[in-house]
Amino acid sequence: MGSHGSLTKAGKVRNQTPKIPPKPKKDLPPRRRNSRNYRRRVLYAVQPAVQPI
Repeated sequence: MGSHGSLTKAGKVRNQTPKIPPKPKKDLPPRRRNSRNYRRRVLYAVQPAVQPI
C-alpha cells in the first residue's frame, strides 16, 4: 500500500452508505420567489385610496 491509501479502496465508504431519497423542497428558488414578490409589490399593487382632507 502507498502512503496515502491505495486506489483499490477508493470510494469504499461512499459505496457502503445506503441511498436515501431526497426530501421534497418546501420553498421556491430565490429567483422565482423574488420575481413573484416583485410582481405582487410593484406590478399588481393596489393603489391606496386618497383620503379627503
